[in-house]
Amino acid sequence: MGVASHLGIQLAEYDMRIRTFIPDYEEMLAAAAAALPPSTRTLVDLGTGTGALAARCLAVAPCARVVGVDADAAILRVAARRLGHRATLVAGSFVRRPLPRCDAVVASFALHHVRTRDAKARLYRAIRSALARHGRVISVDCHPARDAGTAAGQLAGWRQHLERRYPPRAAKHFLRAWSKEDVYVPLDGELALMARAGFKPEVVWRKGAFAVLVGL
Repeated sequence: MGVASHLGIQLAEYDMRIRTFIPDYEEMLAAAAAALPPSTRTLVDLGTGTGALAARCLAVAPCARVVGVDADAAILRVAARRLGHRATLVAGSFVRRPLPRCDAVVASFALHHVRTRDAKARLYRAIRSALARHGRVISVDCHPARDAGTAAGQLAGWRQHLERRYPPRAAKHFLRAWSKEDVYVPLDGELALMARAGFKPEVVWRKGAFAVLVGL
C-alpha cells in the first residue's frame, strides 16, 4: 500500500495534510535535523516520503548527500523534485535491502511500519553496521507511554489535534485505520531496542505520544 492510500488521502495533498494529522510535526522535524552534525557527508533516509526531513537535514549539513529509500515509487517522484541532485532515491523496502555505508541514518514516521520487535532489532543492528564511526540514527515517531492510563491520555490528545480539522467521527476513523498497519512501540521499549543493538539512545524531543530519538 502506498503512503497516500495508507493515510486515506491524495498524494498531492500529503505535505499539507500530514500537518493536520500529526501534532507538532514541524517542531519534530526541526529537532531531528538539529541533531544531525553539520559535517555529515552521507545520509540515509528510511521511508523518505516526500523528502521533508531529508531537505531539513541537507540544509543543516551543506556538503551532505542523501540516499532515500521508500517502498512507494510514486512518492519518491515528489521527493526527487524537492531534493534535486543531492539525492539518490531507491524504491524498495528498507527492511529487506542492505544499507549503504553512511554517517547518519534518519527516519520520520517510518519505523512504525516494522511489524515486530525482532524485525526492528534486526533493522537497528543493520543500521549500526552501516554507520561510520561516531555515526548516529535519528528517528521521529509515535512512542506512547507503557502505562495504559497515560497512553490513553496521549491518544486522546492526538484525537483532539485531529478534531481541530476533522469531525470527531473522521478523527476516530483515521486513528483506527492507521492502527491496522502501524506498530507504536512504547518509548522505553524503543530505547531498549536501540540499546541492545549497541546504540547509546537519547530522547531529544518529547511531547504527548511523540518523540525524537537519537542513537549514538
